Amino acid sequence: MDRRVILIVLDSVGIGSLPDAADFGDVGAHTLGNIDKARGTLALPNMYALGLSRIEDARLPEWTGAVKGSYGRAAEMTHAKDTTCGHWEMMGIVMRTPFKTYPNGFPERIMKEFERRIGRGTLGNCVASGTEIIQRLGDEHVKTGKPIVYTSADSVFQIAAHEEVIPLEELYRICGVARDMLVGDDLVGRVIARPFISAETGYKRTENRRDYAVPPIEETVLDALSAKGLTTIGIGKIEDIFCKRGVDVVNHTRNNHDGIEATIEYVTNGEGRFIFTNLVDFDMLYGHRNDVEGYASALEYFDARLPSIMQAMRPEDLLMITADHGCDPTHPGTDHTREYIPLLVYSPSLKGGVALGTLHSFADIGCTAYAYLTGEAWKSGASFLEKLR
Repeated sequence: MDRRVILIVLDSVGIGSLPDAADFGDVGAHTLGNIDKARGTLALPNMYALGLSRIEDARLPEWTGAVKGSYGRAAEMTHAKDTTCGHWEMMGIVMRTPFKTYPNGFPERIMKEFERRIGRGTLGNCVASGTEIIQRLGDEHVKTGKPIVYTSADSVFQIAAHEEVIPLEELYRICGVARDMLVGDDLVGRVIARPFISAETGYKRTENRRDYAVPPIEETVLDALSAKGLTTIGIGKIEDIFCKRGVDVVNHTRNNHDGIEATIEYVTNGEGRFIFTNLVDFDMLYGHRNDVEGYASALEYFDARLPSIMQAMRPEDLLMITADHGCDPTHPGTDHTREYIPLLVYSPSLKGGVALGTLHSFADIGCTAYAYLTGEAWKSGASFLEKLR
């Protein structure tokens, strides 16, 4: 029976500040620990049983039951804290020069050229929370038809527009214009379409978000697995992060519920050899909105569905649960936070209860997946597979 790897990224679920967190203003950030502290409880029995609370400096309730998974944390070598760099490093690319950020907004030369190409003026051009800026500038946008442009501490060019003012296809088109522009010396990791609609209390974002990344700068584990004929499945925004490269089957789910159910379905049906899932709600709906209760509830929901994923696994399947960066909802501001990421590993055919310690790079995760599926070494990262045999 063909062995499979199921890699689930809990988007933004960090587990403590990295040593260089001060470079990002993130000293003291600890997404999991601070949520537990602020809420007073965080009921994650299934992840605790895989070793979550035993990870170094987890700051989570002690688990006295049996631990059937292996556990550790990973540091990011790329000097960044964004989704693209996190996922790329996981798949073997360590960025020596991170994507460019614009903490004071985009230069006038970029904005003027963008406006010329799309035939519209713009609003904003500042660092902002996406939910806040549409409340602040939404009325002016509706009146003028000018899209709202904003960024964050991450390398993003975000364009917000009301779906009845700028239809989705037009919003997607102008995002494509921005993507074509933001290359070379102005290289931005992602252009993001942020559509919204009217609501009783102002405006609210819809699930019609679309990300425009740049193609990976080197071969990834996804590319290599696909080239070997090992079917790769991307669930959630995986196809966007990798520009569809190396992703054989795409299921672009838009929320945690659908992403979890799709993962269960693929595992149950025996499809694919590498199932790569991103669950975005932790970050998009709760981390960036400083919503501790929402974040905690989403973690508990995933934990409650985790047994269904594990029960669907075959004996030779390997499950890895991790993150791509932090987004501590208790930390000042609404940006991502520079943190270690947790790593939980489980397979019915491998040892459990192994403390993996601190991995030097996210790339160790993809390296291990590649080794498990092919029996070969990947060119970056260090496999921890032998510790589990």
